[in-house]
Amino acid sequence: MKALADKFSDPLVTAKGEQRAWVDLTALKMLWFNTGTLCNLTCANCYIESSPKNDALVYLTHEEICAYLDEIKRDNIPTEEIGITGGEPFMNPDILKIIEECLQRGFNLLVLTNAMLPMQRKKIVAELLAIKEKYGDQMTVRVSVDHFQKEMHEEERGHKSWVPMIKGLKWLSDNGFTIDIAGRTRWGEKEEELRDGFAALFKEKNIAIDAHDKRELVLFPEMDKAAEVPEITTACWDILNVKPDDMMCSSSRMVVKRKGADKPAVLACTLLAYDAEFELGKTLKEADQSVPLNHHHCAKFCVLGGGSCSVTE
Repeated sequence: MKALADKFSDPLVTAKGEQRAWVDLTALKMLWFNTGTLCNLTCANCYIESSPKNDALVYLTHEEICAYLDEIKRDNIPTEEIGITGGEPFMNPDILKIIEECLQRGFNLLVLTNAMLPMQRKKIVAELLAIKEKYGDQMTVRVSVDHFQKEMHEEERGHKSWVPMIKGLKWLSDNGFTIDIAGRTRWGEKEEELRDGFAALFKEKNIAIDAHDKRELVLFPEMDKAAEVPEITTACWDILNVKPDDMMCSSSRMVVKRKGADKPAVLACTLLAYDAEFELGKTLKEADQSVPLNHHHCAKFCVLGGGSCSVTE
C-alpha cells in the first residue's frame, strides 16, 4: 500500500491501492480558450495565478483559435458552446476578433471577465455594443463578483477593485447584455444567505440578474491544494450518487498556449493549466481520451463540490 503522502501521485491507483476513477469524453460540447494569464489584478486565490506579470500562458491569436474552430467543423465535432477565459480576456489584443469569429460561426459564447478597465476602454465598449446588436443573447458575459459585500470582494480582488467592477457590471446590465455572475463560497455562508445577499445588491444597483437562479449566479467552491480531500475511486460514483458524465471533463476541453511553445495545446480541464499530466495533445482529436481524476481539484471542485463552468448546466 502506498504511503498517504503519495496521494494523487499515480494516475491509475490511489494511495490506498484502489482503482482511481476516470472520466471518458462522451462528446466535446464546450471548448474553452484561455486567451492568456495576464490580468489587471493579482487576486489572493486565483486558481490560475493570473497577474499583471504572469505570462506563463501567452495570448492566443485569432488565427490559432480559428484552427480549432476549423477542426470542429471539419470533423463534425458536436461543440455547441465556446468559453473564453484568462487572465483577463479583454487584455488580449485579438479579443474582439475572437469573439466575433466564434459568434459568426454560430457558437454560443461565454466570456469571463472582471468587467473592469480593460473591458471599459472606448474601443471595446463600442465594439461590444455592436456585437450585442448583431448577435443578441448568443453571447453571455460572466462577471466575477466574489461576494456581495465590498469588503469581502476586495479581500480577494484587492483594494479599489469594487467600484470599477460595479461600474462595468452596471454598464453591461443597462445596455441589455446577457450576463451572469461568478461568486465564491469561501467565507462559509449558507448558499441561501449568499443568494439573498447578492439579490439585495442587484436590487440596490438595478442590475438585471436573478440571484436565486443557479445559472445566473454561479457559486463556485474554493480550490485549495493544501486542503485534505479524499481521492476518488471507481466505487465513489455510487457512494456519492454522482456520474462520470456529470464531470466537466466528460464534455469540455481547454486550449492554451504556453510561453515559448510553437503551438497551443489542449488540456483536460480549465482548472489544471500547469500540470503536464493533464495536457492531452495539440489537436481536439488527440484530446479525445479518458482523464484520470488524479488531482485535488478533481475531488474538491468537481466531484465533491459539484462545480461546472458551462452557462447551459
